[in-house]
Amino acid sequence: MSSDELRAAALALSVEDRASLVHDLIRSLDENGDTDLESAWLQEVTRRAHQAADGSVDIVDLDVARSRIAQRLRDRRDAPKDTSGR
Repeated sequence: MSSDELRAAALALSVEDRASLVHDLIRSLDENGDTDLESAWLQEVTRRAHQAADGSVDIVDLDVARSRIAQRLRDRRDAPKDTSGR
C-alpha cells in the first residue's frame, strides 16, 4: 500500500479511529521518550485530581480563570514603571 493509499484509508476512518491512530503514531515516534517526564506528569495529574476530589483546592471555571489572568496582565501592563534602576 502506498503512502497516498494509506493516507486516504486513514482519512476515511471515523473521528474516534483517526484520533486513536494519531495517538499511536505519535507514541511510535517517541518510543524512547522521557519516562521520568511521563511519570512526573502522571504524579502531578494524580495530585491535582486528588485535590479536586477532596475539596482542598477551589475549582475555577475556565472563563473565570481567563478573565482573571487577562485582568492581571492589564494591571501589570498599566502599572507605573520603576525608573530608579533598582
